[in-house]
Amino acid sequence: MGAPERDSDESNLAERSSSRGSIVERLRAMFGLSGASIRDDIEDALEDDAISEDFSPYEREMLKNVLALHDLKVSDVMVPRADIIAIPIELQLSEVLATFRTAGHSRLPVHGETLDDPRGMVHIRDFVDFVASSAEKALLAPQGQAQGEERAASGPRFVRVDLSVRLETAGILRPVLYAPPSMPALDLLVKMQATRTHMALVIDEYGGTDGLVSIEDIVEMIVGDIEDEHDLDENPKIESVAPGVYVADARVGLEDAAEITGLDLTRYGEQEEVDTIGGLATAFAGRVPIRGEVVASPDKSFEFDILDADPRRLKKLKIRAIVMDAARNQKGEGES
Repeated sequence: MGAPERDSDESNLAERSSSRGSIVERLRAMFGLSGASIRDDIEDALEDDAISEDFSPYEREMLKNVLALHDLKVSDVMVPRADIIAIPIELQLSEVLATFRTAGHSRLPVHGETLDDPRGMVHIRDFVDFVASSAEKALLAPQGQAQGEERAASGPRFVRVDLSVRLETAGILRPVLYAPPSMPALDLLVKMQATRTHMALVIDEYGGTDGLVSIEDIVEMIVGDIEDEHDLDENPKIESVAPGVYVADARVGLEDAAEITGLDLTRYGEQEEVDTIGGLATAFAGRVPIRGEVVASPDKSFEFDILDADPRRLKKLKIRAIVMDAARNQKGEGES
């Protein structure tokens, strides 16, 4: 396995940490508070209805997420090994291009025989630069230049770029960072900023690859999902699985869910200033619920069973109408 390289910018990291520490010390001296009490005071203020009126629900959520980031480890934000899309170093560039197209990522980790032998990463920009540079060289070559001049009057010029070149010899690999699962996520974010490296592999105590973290993964812990124009925009689904029971994607809109379930979801959505059932479940819980958790509505008329979630967001949940369940049970008892 390629041994993790010592970061050459450790001095920058130390300076940032020292600066951050000195600011905190000045705040402590200014307010006569310990670090813990400052954090507690901010958290209490965000829960105070009178004070929190100055912030929108989204602003409060972001501030809470910033405070929560202090306690998050790399293992809490990483993409697990099973979900990593990576490429072996012996691939030809044509195969790398195909992987970029299907994966939808701008960076891909590169490995030897397995993921436990990381070699670095390849960035789509470096790939495009390589192709453009190869095409430029072909055009400037004597033969290519002559052919280009001959075809100049007849239309666009085309050149052949050899994509059979292997990734290992193309010279477009970049280094990645390495982090243990127990490393604070905030420390990794600072390191990514200092080194301008936006990808880190999570390495366990035996040198195996546990997962992957991008700078976007950490930022999303604060601001929520970041979707660009290339992210898939599949229509979220909701379906009935039993009388009064529905399984839905967390991104289903409250109006659509209310129409299908007959529940008064939009009223709660207006109160909590959210638009999706995932957002409503999160608002009811006051945080991102975990998988397996049950979150009831304030009037106990329905509840959410969290079927799938990660530390950043809900993915799938079950909606159960409690009133319908009670009525059905009462009817069954009467018939018996």
